[in-house]
Amino acid sequence: MSIPVQTVNYLREHALLLTTAESCTAGKIVTLLSEIEGSGELIESGYVVYSPEAKQRLLRVSASTIETFNLTSCEVAREMALGALHDSTANVAVATTGILGPEDVDGIPAGTICFAWAFQTERGCNLFSREHRFFGTRSEVQLQAARFALEQLPQFHRRALDGERG
Repeated sequence: MSIPVQTVNYLREHALLLTTAESCTAGKIVTLLSEIEGSGELIESGYVVYSPEAKQRLLRVSASTIETFNLTSCEVAREMALGALHDSTANVAVATTGILGPEDVDGIPAGTICFAWAFQTERGCNLFSREHRFFGTRSEVQLQAARFALEQLPQFHRRALDGERG
């Protein structure tokens, strides 16, 4: 079974409604999910936000966070996920920001992607983030990152249900 199918099944089984805040993956997470029949009822919205201004305006990412940590940072990804969740009826948000390549940017190696997963549970909001480096062409890195975001969602949701943060 493919990762998108597994994630759709997980979302359905746990009554999760998803929103995304995608920069480098440019809507690929929502695209992968939308290819699965019946997934539309599990997707609330998807933001594609490249510019710092769009991240600030649409997702409430702080200018000081961008200035302090850079656009490619877990701190920015975390604020993106929280911003998408705040502006949505969804109870889970996934965010991505990174460098697809082929060149490094500002000393950050090509293929470096920062992820965040936010879950609204009965206990409050649980937020997780990770940085991961992928290798390949721009389109290969983009697809790998989108698949990774979906693959990790169930793991972090289970941790959120246990009351973990991270």
